[in-house]
Amino acid sequence: MEHKNTSNGFAPHLALVCCNLLWAVDYPLYHILLPHYMSPIVLLTAALVSTAIFASIAAVRSGLERVKGRDMLVLVGAALLLGVIHKGSLMLGLSRTSPVDGSIINTAGPLIVLIFSVLLRLDKLTPTKIIGLAIGLAGAVAVILTGDHSSHAKSTIDGNLLIVCAVAATALYTVFLKRTLEKYKVTTVLFWVYILSSIMVLPWGINEAVHSDFSNWDHKATLSFVIIMCALTYLPNFLYNFALQHIKPFQTSIFSYIQPVAAIALSVILGLDKVQPETYLFAAGGFVGIGIVLWSYRKDARKAADNVIKRE
Repeated sequence: MEHKNTSNGFAPHLALVCCNLLWAVDYPLYHILLPHYMSPIVLLTAALVSTAIFASIAAVRSGLERVKGRDMLVLVGAALLLGVIHKGSLMLGLSRTSPVDGSIINTAGPLIVLIFSVLLRLDKLTPTKIIGLAIGLAGAVAVILTGDHSSHAKSTIDGNLLIVCAVAATALYTVFLKRTLEKYKVTTVLFWVYILSSIMVLPWGINEAVHSDFSNWDHKATLSFVIIMCALTYLPNFLYNFALQHIKPFQTSIFSYIQPVAAIALSVILGLDKVQPETYLFAAGGFVGIGIVLWSYRKDARKAADNVIKRE
């Protein structure tokens, strides 16, 4: 089944806004649970199994398609990237760093997507894009290097590096899975991605999950866990992959800049973090970098349009 790839239409863009708002909630809620109430491996196992259950229900209701052998190998790689490496690194990272720093580092995502797109010859680098990449990545690197600074008392460098690993895995998934998403329903793709990732993680997490002590949980921890399992597993992933089916990888990744703003606001409201003066500067670097890259795309589009007019 071939799905038409188009960037037209309001629905994919609305889906990206919604999924990034939902993902922004991940940062403070993970930070509440990790590592005091749950270990990262237990939360990872629970989240993947929950997503697999929802994905199975959705796939059965919409009709599960038959996947070709070569495409199944792609889905195994996607399961490893999105379910194991991304989720695992994100949860381990947020148990060692602040939700504010984690969300700011996430702003490197669109720039990493562009790098992967160039390496896979899906996009081209220009001097303007290189300048944008340098400025944007500088903001994320600054957050990493100041992780042990006194103004980031809840952060560590290794925690920030784990967040970088999670962002890189998502970026590679975005580019890696694009062509496969154009062949199958989103429900089919997510069914296999999360069934496979659950199988990969269960042997490592099931024993610790069974022997975990949940008796010391308070209402805040319980509510955070319920929200993560019910609202922050399958739904945002469905919305993101639906949008990726219709929009180019780099354009899709741009919307992740919603996450730091929402995550920082929620973290401050919940009293989990404080916004330090340098945080605004590092975030601004990311936004300026991506703005330069977007401007480069618009300039290239205008140049291409002018060339077409001259030929006519």
